[in-house]
Amino acid sequence: MYIGEIAKKTGLSIKAIRFYEEKGLLMPLPRKGRYRIYNDSHVDILNLIKEAKLLGSSLSQLKHAIVYKNGEIDWSVIETFLHEVKSQLSLQVIDLNNKVKRVEQCLLEINSCAFNVDSPLKGRD
Repeated sequence: MYIGEIAKKTGLSIKAIRFYEEKGLLMPLPRKGRYRIYNDSHVDILNLIKEAKLLGSSLSQLKHAIVYKNGEIDWSVIETFLHEVKSQLSLQVIDLNNKVKRVEQCLLEINSCAFNVDSPLKGRD
């Protein structure tokens, strides 16, 4: 398939696909004349890149995760990478929950102060 078709299948722009090729995230592509030829494995890799970026991964991280063996993608390396992404996201959830608790504590302190002082927060005019 040509770049226009793979762009439609992945929802990525042609410019983004060429950029990922330039960064080495796709193996060198076979050509038919001056046109690059893509296959379903390229769709899989491009979808992976798109999803990983949505999850906050950088292209640098992806470059280390997308490893080819004998011309084929090594999905075991990608699986390890995705487990790492999941762990990082879990830590971020814990951190965000702790921050929410801190905000709740601040709100409690503000509310307790507002009821002890003659304040508009108390509902008095």
